[in-house]
Parts: sequence; structure tokens; C-alpha cells
Amino acid sequence: MVFAMNQSRRSFVVASTAGIAGFGFGTPGLMAAPQAVVASGKGKAKSTILFFLSGGASHIDTWDMKPNAPEEYRGLFKQTETTAPGVKLCEHLPLLAKQAKHLAVIQGVKSTVNTNDHHAGYYYNLTGHVPDQSFLSLGNNRTPMPDDWPFMGSVISAKRPAHPYMPNAITLPEKPSKAPYTRPGQFAAKLGVEYDPLYVLGTIDKPLSFIAPSISLDASMNPKRLLARQEILNKLDGARRQLDQSNKSATWTKLQEKAMSLLLSAKATKAFDVADEPVSVRERYGNNTNGMSLLLARRMVEAGVPFITVFWLGDDKLNKKCKSGGGWDTHGNNFNCLKEDLLPGFDRGFSALIEDLSQRNLLDSTLLMVTSEMGRKPKVGDPRSGGINGAGRDHWTHCLSVLMAGGGIQGGQVHGSSDKRGEFPEQKIVTPADVTKTVYHAMGITDLEAHDKEGRPYNLLAEGEPILDLF
Repeated sequence: MVFAMNQSRRSFVVASTAGIAGFGFGTPGLMAAPQAVVASGKGKAKSTILFFLSGGASHIDTWDMKPNAPEEYRGLFKQTETTAPGVKLCEHLPLLAKQAKHLAVIQGVKSTVNTNDHHAGYYYNLTGHVPDQSFLSLGNNRTPMPDDWPFMGSVISAKRPAHPYMPNAITLPEKPSKAPYTRPGQFAAKLGVEYDPLYVLGTIDKPLSFIAPSISLDASMNPKRLLARQEILNKLDGARRQLDQSNKSATWTKLQEKAMSLLLSAKATKAFDVADEPVSVRERYGNNTNGMSLLLARRMVEAGVPFITVFWLGDDKLNKKCKSGGGWDTHGNNFNCLKEDLLPGFDRGFSALIEDLSQRNLLDSTLLMVTSEMGRKPKVGDPRSGGINGAGRDHWTHCLSVLMAGGGIQGGQVHGSSDKRGEFPEQKIVTPADVTKTVYHAMGITDLEAHDKEGRPYNLLAEGEPILDLF
């Protein structure tokens, strides 16, 4: 039976190397796979697209600007008028300004973490749960653990009925961050690896090429041969299951079934083909990987996938220029990096997504959210990159802003505020738990009960309340 188990694992990995996240941090996650309760409420949104600006996007230079603050805080950018009175955006977001009538800007999100770093920031903003002390003691070594609280997308994946041929949660175009520093918070964790998102991978150099290994076959393996092999494996696994009826076995079977469903589905394969889109549409989103990821996210909405996450893919060519990992972590040269590299791509891609969904009558049923693991320090000058002369902004988890649109959200509004320098929340203060509960509310998820491996019930997120003023 050891042989049968190993053959089963190898076949699955050959067919599906999409990165079932739990494998990266040990089998205890498999052993502990609990059963979630599938339940939906009356939310308007059928799908959510989470656009995560990896690195820590500067709130004070984008959608929570402080034109009356001292120069060393307000920076170099000016505000611009938008299509929504009261909603002010950075001058370098002209296309998004035209879509502001759809936007709700949540300012002054209190997201302080004990480390003021990326790992904890990811975890808090992706799960809604305050990071525990292990983030402080382990630092960058605090990688994902099987008993972490689950990613909001995994909760929705578990609570929605299974899609007939697609996963319930998809993440693209990367799994942040580069090993061994994988960010916590993006996996199902204690909820069970069967609810992990499918990772669809892209690269900077090939924006039209997305690799979903779970639906990719080796050239020598056609569907007919795959089914024949699967029939043999089923017989072997059937014998093994007679001896092994553990949660681990049951979970592994579900993962195999998911892989086979994807491998044999022509509909799934077609849904991932962004090259099938008209050139004019691709150009509107921007011919880059982040733009094409948003376009692919729209295709996933059309395919009925409940939760799609787009992590901003950083460009290593910006590492030196921005003193960063190529994303929004602008420790140096903050203003030039935003103006020349980051904001133009974001502006084009996200405004296109709103416009496209609206024209297709999908915006009302699709919740859009833009967030990050942190904001940036309002006072210019990061000591690690030359202080004031380096013109960077350091980490700042004490205050960030979130954008929402669609899915029942009332556009053209600002909720809450930060203080006059953008340092701390001031009015209508909310936390990442409230933001996460708002996503659940929009998606109609009212029952947040799950069960551990012993069958004991627990609440997936006891903290926070949905921000009902947004709807």
C-alpha cells in the first residue's frame, strides 16, 4: 500500500503542480482538514476580485492625499477632480478618476501589526485576524503554518457550492513571495488544503502566457491516456482506502478529483486563454502581466468563479531604482517609481476592469477590492535609502486605504478618514477584520462556522462587523 500511495501522489503532482499550498508546510495541514459548512446568504455579489498591491502601496500618494500637510508629508503629487464629488485621487490616476462614480474609498483602516512588516501585514489584511506573537519572534522565518487562520478567498471557496468544472478560488499571476519567504495568509490553512486557491502563474516577459499546471498535460499525455491511467490508479487507491480511512486520505481524494476535473474540462482550458480576447480589449487593460491578470480575472468572473485574487507582479528591473522588490515597496525614489512605473499600469488596468465589467452588466454582481499589506510612512525619507535625499517612504501598517466597487457597493463615496498628516485613522475607524466581514457580507456569507478535525465548531472570524454604510 505504500507503493500505491506514492504512485497516487506522483501522478497527481505530474498532472497538477499548481502549488497546493499546504504541501509547502507539511502534512499536518492534510491531517487536520476540517469540514466546512456550505452556506450562502443574500449578498448581491456572485464573485469577488481582490487586487492586492504587493509591497505596501502608499495611501498618501494615491487616494488619501493630504494637500494641506507640510511638504515633507504631502509629497510631490497633486490631487485631481473625479467623476464623483468628494472623491479625490492622485493626478497620476486620470483613467481611474473617470470611474470614481463606482468607487468607495475606505480611508483610515487601522491595520497596525506588531512587526510593521510584510509577513504580518499580508496575514492581517488577507485573513482579518491579528497576527500572533510568532510573527514577532520569527520575523521573515514566519512562513505559512497549517493552523493559521484561513484566507478570505478560501473561506468563500468553502462556503459556496462547488463549481462544476473550475476551482472556487483562483490566485494569479504568482504566489508571493519568493521561497523561502512565502507570505502567510494566502492559504486555507486550518480550513483544509482542499480549499486552497488554484495558482495560475504568469511572468513579466510573457504577459499573454499563463500557466495553470493543473489543466496542463504533458505532450505525450492526451485525455484518453490520462483516463486509462486514472482507472488503474483508482483501483490501487480503492484498495488503499480500505486500509486507510483517515481525513488525510479523504482530502487527498478530493484533490485528485479536482485535478482530474480541470484536466478534462475544455471549458476550463478556454477560460484561461486571454489571447482569445480582441486586441483592443487587451490594449485597454495594458499589454503587461498585471493588466492581463485583471483581464483573466474578468474571464474567471464570466466562468462563475467565486473568488479571484490578483497579486501585483513586481518587476525585478525596478529593484535598484525603487530600493524594493520591484513592487509597491518604495523604500527609495518613491515619487518617480509611482509616477513612471507603478501608477500608470495600475491606472490603466484597474480602470479597464471597472469599465469592462460595467459594460458587460457584471459590475453589480462582482465585488472589486484593492488593498495592500500596509500603507507607506507619511513622512518622506527612509533611513535605509538615504533619508530625505533618497525620497523613499518606509513601512507603515498603522494606516492604509482600501478601494471597493461593484457587488452592491454604493460608488462615489469616501468612508472614514485619517488625521491631517495621514499617519493614523481618525474618523469611522475600521480594521482589516471589518473589511473582511464586508467582503463576506457582499458575497452573502452569513454563516462563518467551521469544524475542526475532531468535529468541534469554531468561528472563522469572530472579530469585526461589515461596513454597512458602503451598501
